[in-house]
Amino acid sequence: MTGKHWKVRNKSGYLLHGYLPEKIIGLCYDIHHQYGSGQKENIYQNALEEKLIQGKIPFKREVSITIMSHDSHKALGSHRLDFVIGDAVVVEAKAIKFTPQKLLQQLFSYLRNSAYEVGLMVNFGSG
Repeated sequence: MTGKHWKVRNKSGYLLHGYLPEKIIGLCYDIHHQYGSGQKENIYQNALEEKLIQGKIPFKREVSITIMSHDSHKALGSHRLDFVIGDAVVVEAKAIKFTPQKLLQQLFSYLRNSAYEVGLMVNFGSG
């Protein structure tokens, strides 16, 4: 799938860091094609890490972000992101039958409470 010519877009045109989400989505399609559904979540995460290393795409895994109080500016808690790729795209990799709205809201929360503007929720467990 990575060799195909397709673009990640929204209604107003191309997305932020469009080349990077396109590359990541292509890698995820390759992983799903290779391993199918039904594997444990960490298998897919490790496979994505391997593909990112092979593609020489910089990434960090298990990145912690701190949620700060708007009032006191004190730390309220933290979240751990599965991947931050290219210092620009948050990727949450799941392996569940369907993606509940709660997980999508969680990804939006990560973006709202960090400097990152682009997030991908990848579910290897479906279809």
